[in-house]
Amino acid sequence: MRGMIATRMQQSLQTTAQLTHHASAGLCALEALRSRCRERGRVVPSLQDLLLRLVVQTLGDFPALNATLEENRIVQHGAVHLGLAIPLPDDLLVAPALFDAQNLGLGQLPAARRTLTERARAGKLGVRELTGATFTVSNLGRSRVHHFTPILNVPQVAILGIGGMERRVVPSSQGWREEEVIGLSLTFDHRAVNGAPAAAFLDALCERIEGLPPEAFDSELSVNDD
Repeated sequence: MRGMIATRMQQSLQTTAQLTHHASAGLCALEALRSRCRERGRVVPSLQDLLLRLVVQTLGDFPALNATLEENRIVQHGAVHLGLAIPLPDDLLVAPALFDAQNLGLGQLPAARRTLTERARAGKLGVRELTGATFTVSNLGRSRVHHFTPILNVPQVAILGIGGMERRVVPSSQGWREEEVIGLSLTFDHRAVNGAPAAAFLDALCERIEGLPPEAFDSELSVNDD
């Protein structure tokens, strides 16, 4: 499998026009939402699941990025089949699809993601799961790598890399404050997507992350029974 992965990586780099935009987003709003969940006895979503939910929502406004390019034909997909990069033993990597991710509420994401990961590690993924994603997310959030350059999972035209957190001093109404920020890296195929709409997607995603109301997903999160 390692050889097959190497071949696909090389093919991706040799047959596409890859470019990567980088951005950073503050996490105060996401942490405020998580704190509200704790205070109100709701299940507390992970940062990863919050970010995935916001990525899917943002893709709804940028269909050009939820697309594939095959035989010089660009196909924009109405449904978001979200590819999740999953590391496997022996330094292997797969990115199976979480189908119709736009229909998954925040409270449903953890179980869906866990099931997909378990199937991947048990070697039970089907061909459709391995090849059916329309947009992929690669998460290095637990590392010190803030930005990186994810390689396209062809024939998809875009992939988002989520990097590790850093603490930065940012302006505030009271002068300056420290804030945790997360790195976001969007690689896209310049044959299908120009730089301006790719940058607009990153801008919109950052605005969603930083401007998320604490009550945004109340209807999607269950009350904790503990």
